[in-house]
Amino acid sequence: MISIRPIAPHEWPTYRDIRLQALRDSPDAFGSTWEAEATGRDEHWSTRIASATAGNTDRALFAVNGDDVCGLVWCKLPAAEPGIADIYQMWVHPAARGQGVGSALLGEALAWARSRGSHRVRLGVTANAGSPAMRLYLAHGFLPVGQVEPLREGSELMVQAMELEWNAPVSHREAR
Repeated sequence: MISIRPIAPHEWPTYRDIRLQALRDSPDAFGSTWEAEATGRDEHWSTRIASATAGNTDRALFAVNGDDVCGLVWCKLPAAEPGIADIYQMWVHPAARGQGVGSALLGEALAWARSRGSHRVRLGVTANAGSPAMRLYLAHGFLPVGQVEPLREGSELMVQAMELEWNAPVSHREAR
């Protein structure tokens, strides 16, 4: 049984391990690289999760199957852009793919963003119309916006920006 839950501050080592595993498993899916993040000190990882859990602008989520973390997503509300949310770090462990984990993670992140007053959610996905990630985002109502751009400096891979927009944000009271 898959469950989705927020990452707790003390779980920074698990977050670090899952994030690095995601970067190693799916290097073409992220703007960052395993090489860039693997040298991060423990303080970097613990501070990242502590900051996310201490405020109201970040929601870092794990997908869990029994005792095993099998997925990750991060949703952020940029302070300079009210009503907007960004999705980052979406990843599902290869053994859990095809079981609805990605949809559950994304659904929970979207529900949180909407409950915080967001009316638009943005993300980037490696440009490949037939990829499972692209199909997932399209199935949730995301639409491509703008031109494709390089995934990262020096990469031949391209990323497509996508957005999901709701007609009106849900207030905090309505979401609960």
